[in-house]
Amino acid sequence: MCQIFAGQDPAGYAYNSRSLRLAGHATSIRLEAAFWTILDDIAASQDMTTPKFLSTLYDEVLEQQGRIANFTSLLRVACVLYLRGPEQVTEIANRDLRATTH
Repeated sequence: MCQIFAGQDPAGYAYNSRSLRLAGHATSIRLEAAFWTILDDIAASQDMTTPKFLSTLYDEVLEQQGRIANFTSLLRVACVLYLRGPEQVTEIANRDLRATTH
């Protein structure tokens, strides 16, 4: 089992940085290449470029939560949620919504 993970291509977990604008400010985000690939897929599924998707996500999180403690961690978890599929994402979202309303 561990050979599947141990034998992966190091290029997939190499860090890559991308520059973009968030809330009108130029910034750089550093993530592993595998996460960038997933974010590119998510953006495409939303008919957006990756920078546009990230900017939209950033703005929506600010609107809902008032601040963003760690945007790169949020992006990694968004990738995990995306890979889990729509049914599990909906289930998690509903569970989180119930937790915040009680």
